[in-house]
This record gives sequence, C-alpha cells and structure tokens, in this order.
Amino acid sequence: MLSICIATYNRAGFIGETLDSIIPQLDDDVELLVVDGASTDNTEDVVRKFAQKESRIRYVRLSAKGGVDRDYDKSVELARGEYCWLFTDDDLLKPGAVAAVKAAIEKGYDLVVVNAEVRDRELSVVLECRRVIMQDDKAYAPSEMEHLFIDSLHYLSFIGAVVIRRSIWLIRERELYFDTEFVHVGVIFQKPLPGPALIIAEPYVIIRFGNGQWTPRSFDIWMFKWPKLVWSFKDISDGAKRIVTRREPWRNFRKLIIQRSAGGYDLLSYRKYFSTMRVHDLWKFCAWLIACFPRTIIVGSHYLYSRIKG
Repeated sequence: MLSICIATYNRAGFIGETLDSIIPQLDDDVELLVVDGASTDNTEDVVRKFAQKESRIRYVRLSAKGGVDRDYDKSVELARGEYCWLFTDDDLLKPGAVAAVKAAIEKGYDLVVVNAEVRDRELSVVLECRRVIMQDDKAYAPSEMEHLFIDSLHYLSFIGAVVIRRSIWLIRERELYFDTEFVHVGVIFQKPLPGPALIIAEPYVIIRFGNGQWTPRSFDIWMFKWPKLVWSFKDISDGAKRIVTRREPWRNFRKLIIQRSAGGYDLLSYRKYFSTMRVHDLWKFCAWLIACFPRTIIVGSHYLYSRIKG
C-alpha cells in the first residue's frame, strides 16, 4: 500500500534516529526505501545495519549523487507501493503517523499532506506546534487546487509532508523541475490532480529546524528558485501566487536584511546576483550597503526588536 521513500546524502549522524521513529510503525503492506545518493560518510553502514534486522527496509546506493530532485524521483521509480511518502532523512515520525496516512489513502485521496511540528536542531524545544495552522483535516476537490495551493504551499517547501499516489507521480512531468529543489511541488501543481487531496491537521511529523543541507544556498533558493517555480504554474492565478511569494522578492529590502541576518546574503551574493543587473542605481547601492553591513549588528537589532514587540 505505502512506500516511505527517503533520499539521503551524508546523514549518518541523523538517519538512524529517523529510522528508529519509522520502523515500529511498519507493517506488512508498508515498506521503507532508502535511496543513497553516493554518500561519502558512513550513511551506508548505518542503514545496512537496520536493513539486516528489518526485512521491510530496502537500501539502494546510487553510483553518483543526483541531487535532491533526481534522487527522490528515483526513489519513487524504485518504490513498490501504491502510494509514496517522500520523507526526509533527519526528521522524525510521531507514533500513529503511518496508521493515520494509511487511513487517509484508503479513502482514495491522490495526495495527502501530513502536518508537522517544528523543533530545534536537538529536538528538545518546540518552536511551532503546527506548521499548518489547522485544527481539523481539510479535503480539496480537483476543482479546488488553488485553495490547496494557498493553504499548503508555504509548508510544502518541506518535502517530508508529501504522500502521493505513485501512478500520478510517474505520468507527470518531472525532469522540468530537476534542480529547482522542489520537484514534488512541480509534480503536484503543474495541473489539477485527477482526484481529491487531504491535509491532515494533526502534526505527525517532527521537523528538525536549521539542519537543512540547502542552508548555504538559501539566498538563491528563496530569492530566485522558489519564486520562479511558484510563478510557473499556469493553472494558478496571479493573485494566489502573490499570497505565497512575490515574483521578485529580492527587490524587497526587508527580505534582503532578513537574508543578511540569517547569513544567506553577503558581498559575494551581491556580486553574483546584482552587480551587473540592470536595476536603479539607488536600489543597487542600498543592496550593496545591506551586503556590507555588519551581520552582528543586524542580528542584535532583530533580537531587540523581537523582545520589545513581544
């Protein structure tokens, strides 16, 4: 019925805890498939130890790293389940998660989005109780794709939320979305789903915040790749897209300041993206000034502002 598909790369320090949270929930119609994009650490040793003890785990090591989009696509190709849960290699499942997903897919949904709580990197502090602010499950007909887009897209940047019917994934365009970092979003929203979708309100996933391997590339992803993807969907109105993200969020100085505070934006970023761009000289000067401004001062100012506002 269900394949839990994990694409991994160099996660030896985290994937064992992930597998420990999943294995007690496996039953005879659920498999756990780990596709390793040629890790250079001992991820293979960690996963193979689990696979030796649990027959419902399959480990596939690829000859080369394909990147997150290609490796998740490969995991769906290799999966045996009618549905695929595209889970992450450092986050956790809460008890009852698999049972809840199975109950949902038995009702015939083409897509199930599983809510999550967010914790710090050590999983000791809860930062958000529910990533999607929703108390009750919500279903969407194929004609309500735009409502699903508005309600879920901010959260769906997290691939571990996605449970999708495998046959739909395989017949849709995927290569177009390779190297976007969000192939799953492209698969879901390139056109309406043939059947209904569901958001499960209960947070059955625990997200380990601040541990993403894409963090060093966050400026490129959130300022350019993500908005380009969001604005590419022909069946979604511009109004709905604006709710999710601006077409060119990098034009907003506040967003540049936030990126500078987080360490994603600096002089190297300025030179790469803006130094030769045809924009107003005053805007370019301000963007340069933000890139030069001491990050410690920005971080401190944000902290003081949040304390005063709180």
